Amino acid sequence: MSRKIAIPTVGDQVNPHFGRSEAFTLLTIEDQKVTSQEIIATADYKHQHEGIAQLLKSKKVETVICGGIGPGAIAGLENAGIEVLRGASGSVISVAESYAAGTFVSTSTVCNHHHHDHGHGHHDQSCGHHHQGGHSCGHH
Repeated sequence: MSRKIAIPTVGDQVNPHFGRSEAFTLLTIEDQKVTSQEIIATADYKHQHEGIAQLLKSKKVETVICGGIGPGAIAGLENAGIEVLRGASGSVISVAESYAAGTFVSTSTVCNHHHHDHGHGHHDQSCGHHHQGGHSCGHH
């Protein structure tokens, strides 16, 4: 039984902010292994929650694994029938492999900030959730 997952990507790393992702890596998981991967460009969909959800759904994605994500994006994905797992960081392939092996642990991280000026450089470092060890939404 195979399963298709999507991870917001910058280079070969998990993009810590779902809504700013310009690309997603789509990975197929079979027999607890990553068997294929494809990168799709999503720059035209930044902060368009329903649009990105429908694009991923059209690619047969069942699960999105991400770092920080806002409530609007979560709702858009879940409304499209896509499972959302949060708290990922590091290399895309290592996150995918931990998911395939059943060792990835999702957190309840929800970034509750939203900026209307999407052209700025860095967030104000406030995601509304601070756990032991600092920020949990991937913004450092």
